[in-house]
Amino acid sequence: MDLIVIIAILTGLFLAIALAEPLGARLRLPTAVILAALGIAIGAGAAWFWRTDVTDALNPVALAILTLPISSDVFIYVLLPILLFQVSLSLNLRRLMDDWVPVLTLAVVAVLVATVVIAFALQPFSGLPLLACLLLGAIVSTTDPSAVVSIFRATPAPQRLARIVEGESLLNDAAAIALFSVFLAAIESGDGAPPPQAVLLQLPWMIFSGAIVGAALGRVAVAAMGAMNSFPLAQFSVSFALPFATFLVTDQLLGGSGVVSAVAAGMTVNFLAPGRMAPPSLILLRDGWNLLAYWAGGLIFVLAALLVPEALAQARWSDLVLVGVVVIAAFVARAVMLWGLLPLLTWARLSPRVEGPYRIAILWGGLRGAVTLALALAVTENPGIPFEVKRQVGIVATGFVLFTLLVQGTTLRMLITWLGLDRLSPLDRALSEQVVAVALQDVRETVADTVRQLDLTPAIVREEAVRFGDRLNDAVERADEATDLQDKDRVTLGMVAMAGHERDLVLAAFRDGLISARVAERMLTDADRLIEATRVAGRSGYRAQARRALARGQLLELAERAYTRYRLKAGLQNLIADRFELLVSHQQGLRGLRRFVERRILRIHGRRVASLLQDLLRWRIEETGRELEGLRIQFPGYAEEVERRLIRRLVLRQEELEYDQYVQDGLIGPELKMALQQGIDDERARLAERPLLDLRMQRLDIVRSFHLFSGLDEATQAQLARRLKTVYAKPGDVLVRREDLPDRVWFVASGAVEAELADGRHLLGHGEMFGHLSVLQKRPRRATVRAITHTTLVTLSETAFRDLMRQAPQLAEAVEKSAERRGMSVELSAGSRQAANPPPPWVATLKEALRLRA
Repeated sequence: MDLIVIIAILTGLFLAIALAEPLGARLRLPTAVILAALGIAIGAGAAWFWRTDVTDALNPVALAILTLPISSDVFIYVLLPILLFQVSLSLNLRRLMDDWVPVLTLAVVAVLVATVVIAFALQPFSGLPLLACLLLGAIVSTTDPSAVVSIFRATPAPQRLARIVEGESLLNDAAAIALFSVFLAAIESGDGAPPPQAVLLQLPWMIFSGAIVGAALGRVAVAAMGAMNSFPLAQFSVSFALPFATFLVTDQLLGGSGVVSAVAAGMTVNFLAPGRMAPPSLILLRDGWNLLAYWAGGLIFVLAALLVPEALAQARWSDLVLVGVVVIAAFVARAVMLWGLLPLLTWARLSPRVEGPYRIAILWGGLRGAVTLALALAVTENPGIPFEVKRQVGIVATGFVLFTLLVQGTTLRMLITWLGLDRLSPLDRALSEQVVAVALQDVRETVADTVRQLDLTPAIVREEAVRFGDRLNDAVERADEATDLQDKDRVTLGMVAMAGHERDLVLAAFRDGLISARVAERMLTDADRLIEATRVAGRSGYRAQARRALARGQLLELAERAYTRYRLKAGLQNLIADRFELLVSHQQGLRGLRRFVERRILRIHGRRVASLLQDLLRWRIEETGRELEGLRIQFPGYAEEVERRLIRRLVLRQEELEYDQYVQDGLIGPELKMALQQGIDDERARLAERPLLDLRMQRLDIVRSFHLFSGLDEATQAQLARRLKTVYAKPGDVLVRREDLPDRVWFVASGAVEAELADGRHLLGHGEMFGHLSVLQKRPRRATVRAITHTTLVTLSETAFRDLMRQAPQLAEAVEKSAERRGMSVELSAGSRQAANPPPPWVATLKEALRLRA
């Protein structure tokens, strides 16, 4: 085909794609329906113009459209990886991980259930073998995620429910296409095809291999992009090559699922890139992929729809029965998930409760689209598939897609309206009246100042002021009549608004370069969880989630154990650095929320609600400060360095704003601004590198800070630091239990512990030790010791402790005094009693140490 003709056709297709979205918004229809209608209209129009004798002027164009080189390979190897990669890149993985059980369960189980139900329902009517029916079931199990997403964008659905259903709809394509590949390969093998049970056993390998390859190549790509932060276009080029590389390697070399591989690669980049790429590069990456996916999604829909008239040309009246059977079976399979599995997940507290109207909307909103048509095309083009299988798969899949788009898609909005899912709740309606009244008051003040500066005609100003005053009075009256908004509801809405503004502050700080991408992601996730918990459980949910946001986390505790036992410090260093930056940034953001409450919440909800919210903020600031102080105690100096870097970032941002203002005022030119900006960028890049948290040097600092070890020379102190083991404890951690056998001696480096003895409780702080007498006497522990603050301790084995006593006179003296306090002075000093009662071996060790000291 002539290249000029292809370019002309593609130009027309892109114009059609551009019209689809605004046309869909105007007609209140899903964009997928508009795209499919345009594609079918173009295909049918081209066929009509080619066959009619009315005019021959458009025959070349019609023939070019009908003979476009559209094949399944274009869809599967070119357009599909782009769509899948962009979807996985746009997922909020940290929020999705909270609900990974219901998401994966629904994504995988829904595809399997739909495939099996459709296959067994279809086989008696179609006369096809079971494998062919299973293949068709897998093809029509793929859903169009945009339709499901549109349901929740058009309704005030709970965020967690929206996230679960959207995640399931996005991931089920990967499972369905993997299943399709397994059945297709089995049918291609002909008469020697294995039974369906054996075919299904291949599915785990396809998914597992795809996930491993995608994650591995995704990590390599992120590392490469992280080394190119000065070249954002080069970074985007690496990301563009990634989905195709993973797809081809997995599909062609390993026989795995290229679809799963592309999804895994996108998720890996999504999860790791924020910590390794600069914020402007991340914005470019996401915006670029959004545009590519917009084009790819439109093209795959329109091109697939072009083939619909040709596919239906071979249809028979009996095929309508098969389409009807598939439609009914698909609804039954979906209903099993919505009314069978989802309630079980809710009962197990793995999924939120899904109300009946939402289930009906989800059931009717399960549209099929371009992916289904592309998979059907792959079957009809395959020479290894029997003719009748190809014919029925092509016709039934096409008919099913048309039903979902032209029947379900066109009535979905009406169904949502009929179910009342597009109406605001009484609480939201009451709040809207309050918000409008306060907003109009702010507008009046702002416009009044602006009008005075414009020197407009006084008569016009007076007329408009009267008109606006009437509108404002009506808004105030409606707000006063809103009796549905009780104080409890006002507090809840105020907390939701406060959490939403907290999210905005995090985004602003990230854009200004004040916090790293990794910490910004964590804080955004915490803000989203805070909003959701507040909507579900009010003030108690807000406080509970605020506490969880400050928790140290299982990863940090595992890293501390790994460092204590195996000296694995890399993970611990990164997690502690993350926590320092998180707490410092969190504290600053909370202080910024105070101004928001004073300026906004007070005017909308009143002084009582604002006062309650200020109390909540004060509590959160105190909790954050307590956690930060605990880290300062454990790692002296590091938090101060984090704060210094925050101040330096603030200085750089303000300097940048000043230079921008100078350019606008004409005081400096763009060339000078570029030179100044380069200096700011270089300094910002240096500040992005975290200060070194050297745990080995920390142990040496701990040794030097102990008075007990002050008599040791530098070499001995360094040797001692290497033999020490560091233990980090949070309040309540039990360090030693009564009756445990002694194996080491403990020294408190920072914080405090409490020893519970038979005669009471004793506090031990910095510089004190415990467990030494049990070690020297070789008897079980006589106390239970637990941390009462965030505490750093170091420990020595029995052998190392005995060696140390011979080298540290202060330590030997401290042991002697400790023994005296415990009623052991007789054994230490009365030689006459030692003959009658031989002292334990540790006494000789202590005496030798005291002799060396003298």
